[in-house]
Amino acid sequence: MLRNLFFPAQFTGRHMIGVMALFFGTIISVNLTLAWFASTTWSGLVVENSYVASQHFNELTAERTVQAGRGWTASTHYADGIFQVDLQDSGARPVSGVVVAAMIGRPATESADRTLRLEPLRSGGYGAPTDLAPGIWEAQLRVEAQGRQPWQHAIRFVVK
Repeated sequence: MLRNLFFPAQFTGRHMIGVMALFFGTIISVNLTLAWFASTTWSGLVVENSYVASQHFNELTAERTVQAGRGWTASTHYADGIFQVDLQDSGARPVSGVVVAAMIGRPATESADRTLRLEPLRSGGYGAPTDLAPGIWEAQLRVEAQGRQPWQHAIRFVVK
């Protein structure tokens, strides 16, 4: 009985239509699923208009060269609900007397973005309370020192 149901003695046009419907139905349903995921997740846009952003490329490159010349480094830590940034100058000394802000978010979505003003900590560095779920995060740091251009740095970190 099963042999006749799944493997008929004669392959007819109805069988071919069924095979074609299953084949193309599978392809169309997979394509629709992928299109839905593509339209409901992060667009991948970094700037609104790439042509306008490209007009400022030389200025941004000059600013980044000046920033790199400072030799500053930054490291992040997250523990007990406190996001902390440690800044060091080119001589590995702590950077103090600056205003530090951090925009923290997930690399591939904007839904968890937040901006924090980091205050000097007694233990050194700068920090602020925030709740971060486990996973990969990115912090866009902006450090303002009096009389100097702001220093900007992007750093990724993992919360366990």
